[in-house]
Amino acid sequence: MSENAPVARPHLYGGQAVVEGVMMRGADHWAVAVRRPAGDIHIESHDIDSVAKRHPFLAKPFLRGIIVLGQSLAIGTRALLIATNQSMEEEEQLTSRQVGLALALAMVVFVAIFVLGPTVLFAWIQRHVGGSILINMLEGVFRVTLFVAYLWLIGRTKDIHRVFEYHGAEHKTIAAFEHGDPLDPDHVDHYSTVHVRCGTNFLIIVMIITIFVFTLFGTPGIWWRIGSRVVAIPLIAGIAYEALRLGARFQTSTAMRMLMAPGLWLQRITTQPPERDQIEVAIASFDEVLRREAEAADSSS
Repeated sequence: MSENAPVARPHLYGGQAVVEGVMMRGADHWAVAVRRPAGDIHIESHDIDSVAKRHPFLAKPFLRGIIVLGQSLAIGTRALLIATNQSMEEEEQLTSRQVGLALALAMVVFVAIFVLGPTVLFAWIQRHVGGSILINMLEGVFRVTLFVAYLWLIGRTKDIHRVFEYHGAEHKTIAAFEHGDPLDPDHVDHYSTVHVRCGTNFLIIVMIITIFVFTLFGTPGIWWRIGSRVVAIPLIAGIAYEALRLGARFQTSTAMRMLMAPGLWLQRITTQPPERDQIEVAIASFDEVLRREAEAADSSS
């Protein structure tokens, strides 16, 4: 892998692994590439309608993290629908309603298990053993442990393991571009599957920040406690996003390296070494974003 520092870019690229494919996004465009059952690659791209560009105050620190999170969920949902249908035979394809309902249910289950579940459990423990600050800290540690165990468990399944391989291909491709290397499988494959701006980093930073934020809330009654956990999610997301940007900007800082360390370690679970054909899909998606950007630049000039 190249030891040179990443080349400065006008904006930061990101992405997401999907079913048999990869979604890549830039500042104004996103693309998804999917390996079809026949072996060919389906590629399509779309504009990003950024609400922050229409309302610049939403691009301010802490607010922008909430906007980016919502935007990422919307784009990710569309990319997942495209990927799911392109990777299936025609008679098995899903509607946008079916995918939307499945994702909504998954979100509800996620909040119930990883946000509300530990809150209710440790509220019950507190009633029996007492304590306040320590109980909140233990609740946060339990939440992180539960989340890591969940990722490890689902990563053992065949389908999710393949998604984690595409996740690794996404990271390798972005890293190769950021270091100025050609986007071909041989060059891309030299890079690590770990990347500092990964969504896994974001999630684990959120989990860690909850330990400190929820501790400040004290131990009110159970309903106030549950409500505070839900209401605080956007606040914590905004803080976590700023921490992630700082980590990407100051990668050599000892403090930032310590902050990013849990997320980088967790990526050993959520990313796996990809096959060559998976890297080809990630490159195809990234190339499409670059093509759309070049096309837009030519049009504006």
